[in-house]
Amino acid sequence: MAGYLTTHVLDTARGCPASGLEIELFRIEGAQRTSLRRLVTNEDGRTDAQILPEADFETGTYELVFYCGDYLDRSGVAPESPRFLDEIPLRFGMSEAAHYHVPLLLSPFGYSTYRGS
Repeated sequence: MAGYLTTHVLDTARGCPASGLEIELFRIEGAQRTSLRRLVTNEDGRTDAQILPEADFETGTYELVFYCGDYLDRSGVAPESPRFLDEIPLRFGMSEAAHYHVPLLLSPFGYSTYRGS
């Protein structure tokens, strides 16, 4: 089995997928943080392509950064300066070749994640 990485972003305050939310994937090696790709969520709150496809998969430590500030601004949440949640970094490890699904449940003042299937 080959490994790959996907996500799904749901706006729990509005009860809908978070579309148009930019996501960036980094590989973490010691103190080095290397950007691998940037994607934007579609109407279903997912990316059109795998965040880390099988051809590029390696075990190791990664970080997904969800740039939610612009999304929250567009969704009608009253602007703050600074916004309570602007960028959400999630650092996690992938220890085997498997499907890793790292969803984000987002609201203007909180979020949660888990290893999905």
